[in-house]
Amino acid sequence: MKITWLGHASFRIEIADQILLIDPWLDGNPSFKGHDRASAIGGATAILITHAHGDHASEAEAISREANIPIACIAELSDIWGKSGVKTIGFNKGGTIHLGAVAITMVNAIHSSTIDFLGTMIPAGSEAGYMISGDGHTIYVSGDTDVTSDMGLWNELHSPDIGILNCGGHYTMDMKRAAFAARKFFTFKTVIPSHYKTFPILAQNADDLKSGLPGINVVTPDVMQPIIIA
Repeated sequence: MKITWLGHASFRIEIADQILLIDPWLDGNPSFKGHDRASAIGGATAILITHAHGDHASEAEAISREANIPIACIAELSDIWGKSGVKTIGFNKGGTIHLGAVAITMVNAIHSSTIDFLGTMIPAGSEAGYMISGDGHTIYVSGDTDVTSDMGLWNELHSPDIGILNCGGHYTMDMKRAAFAARKFFTFKTVIPSHYKTFPILAQNADDLKSGLPGINVVTPDVMQPIIIA
């Protein structure tokens, strides 16, 4: 399995027979600038969107059309995109879909979700995270969220060994809160920080996450540098 950070909260996950793009925001993403877009999205089989904010969802429709792949997301956002002819898989929290050999369960997040529709911001369902299972691993993608006690239930239900945690602060939980969540609610072997370093208002390093998770492999790769997980 390979997990590749594309900058900000965007990831490419190669798992079992799938290549998933998580919140792919490439054009306009300061962290991705100078990297090869074709390599980032090449071979992708589906897109997962956690919520509709522009730094997560603004390119989903274009990439879906370009690569001829579906967008999996919450039902209301799926309806919005579906009306424009985009392939979508709409589901909701607690629901599980199967893409080939990969199971994906949508879980709750605490944030907000609106989309720019013809110049007007409109509600687009609600924010979410995902449990992605395949290749003998389960990855928790937190999406934009704060700590929530629901996380303890998800650990019992899904036992994720890898956490991709949005933890840059200001708009999401910060590094210390993410470390607290990981210690209290999960039994991760690997944690990957997300939604940081992009703008000055966000955390510029993951030092507090690392110091808060002794004994856990906290990986902070450069953009487009794959993390290989056996």
